[in-house]
Amino acid sequence: MEAKINRFFDSVGSFFSGNSENIPWCDHDIIAGCEKEVREAVTEEQKRDSVMRLSWALVHSKDQADVNRGIAMLEASLANSSSSLVTREKLYLLAVGHYRNGDYPRSRQLVDHCLEIEPDWRQARTLKKAVEDKIAKDGLIGVGIATTAVGLVIGGIAAALVRKS
Repeated sequence: MEAKINRFFDSVGSFFSGNSENIPWCDHDIIAGCEKEVREAVTEEQKRDSVMRLSWALVHSKDQADVNRGIAMLEASLANSSSSLVTREKLYLLAVGHYRNGDYPRSRQLVDHCLEIEPDWRQARTLKKAVEDKIAKDGLIGVGIATTAVGLVIGGIAAALVRKS
C-alpha cells in the first residue's frame, strides 16, 4: 500500500512540474479508503470533507464508471458550495473528470471558469495546457484522417480515369 501511495504522489508531483501528460491516477484502494471515510464521518463538516476527497479520487480513477460517479457527485453538490474556493475546487475536479472522459471542450470550459475565479492558479493552468494539447492533437488527427480520405477519393478517381482510357 505504501508503494502505491508513493507512486501516486510521484505522479502528482510530475503533473505539477509541468508534465501535462501525467495527470495523477487514483487506484481502487484509495477510493475504497475514501468511501470508508465517508461512511464513518460523524459531523456534517467531516462528511463534506470526506465526500470532496472521494470525488477527487473518483475523477482521478482509471475506471470510467468511477469517473462518471465522481462527476455526478460534484455536479450534484456544486450548487451547495459554501465559498468561491470550494466552487473553484469542484469546477476543477469536474474539469479533470471531463478530461478523463475525453470531453475536452467541456473540460476547457470548466477550467476557464476556475481561472476566472483564481487567474494565477497553477494547477488549473497546467490542466488547461493538457486540455489544449489534447484538443490540438485531436485536431491534427482529424486533419490527417480528412487528408487521407481526400487522397483516397482522388486516387480512386485517377485509377478509374486510367482504366477508362
